[in-house]
Amino acid sequence: MDYRCELLDRPAQPTLAIRTRAAVQSLPQVVGPAYGAIMEYAGRLGSYPSGAPFVAYHNMDMQDLDMEIGFPFEQKLTGMGNVLAGEIPGGKAATCLHVGPYDQLGAAYEALHKWMQASGHVPTGVAYEFYLNDPQETPPAELQTQVVFPLK
Repeated sequence: MDYRCELLDRPAQPTLAIRTRAAVQSLPQVVGPAYGAIMEYAGRLGSYPSGAPFVAYHNMDMQDLDMEIGFPFEQKLTGMGNVLAGEIPGGKAATCLHVGPYDQLGAAYEALHKWMQASGHVPTGVAYEFYLNDPQETPPAELQTQVVFPLK
């Protein structure tokens, strides 16, 4: 797949997220319940996400991923328990869109890394994946994931 990599200037976005660790093979059992817990808490606050669900990866250790699973919101909210209030940082970011199964996202990361290196951009070390459609309603070949690297 050919990836169109580009530079964005993103505004900061308030979030609610759950920070956790898991092996890559455990993601299906971890991500869904985390989204459910966040939505249940946000509903109690009378708030609803303002954008696509995301996972922010703070490392790339496939057997011990350090990640935030969450949603962006229009306004800052307070967290409770393991649902933490946070923010997706604003500023310059490199991005590309992956269309296809989640287990093929590595190709998007590789293309984006090559593009950043060739363009002289340095990532902060956190990678975001925004899931633009629902895997329960969308065939794997049509899944859309926006990969975003905030830049230094």
